[in-house]
Amino acid sequence: MAEKTKGVQKLWERYKFAILILLIGVGLLLWPNGRKTAELSGQNSLAIMEAQEQTNELQAALEEILAKIRGVGQGQMLLTLDSDGERQLAQDTQLSYRGNTATPEDYSRSSEAVLVENDSGEQGIITRQIYPTYRGALVVCQGGDRADVQLAVVSAVSSLTGLSSDHITVAKWQ
Repeated sequence: MAEKTKGVQKLWERYKFAILILLIGVGLLLWPNGRKTAELSGQNSLAIMEAQEQTNELQAALEEILAKIRGVGQGQMLLTLDSDGERQLAQDTQLSYRGNTATPEDYSRSSEAVLVENDSGEQGIITRQIYPTYRGALVVCQGGDRADVQLAVVSAVSSLTGLSSDHITVAKWQ
């Protein structure tokens, strides 16, 4: 047993700095990022919730409008998201340089989101919004077994969601 302890002590003496650096590196990797991580995850979850809300609104509107097509009857719809969309915010960009403008010696660029205050706090100004894209749709309706109803439903869902007909399924309501 004493030989094993001496062996461990020799290894420690030989590699103690490498082991300490490794432990410090692992500690830094596991160290929480604090506020920025919480803000980013909060913004991401807010964007996902907004995309899901938009999807639910579209589903409800489609269910209502599809029920008015001849032969469809009562029905329900399910849309699945492929991406939750994207928003680009207005940026206040500042460029500073030293020397000649044609060939600057040193330059730096800083950018910050433009924020405006409203009743709920500060919000960014959206300059471009890409809406969610959908992976597929399932429509279950009373007339789902008829070919003319299926064609009308697939055509309507395709034109409103951008989905191709092979990503839309129409089934009969039981």
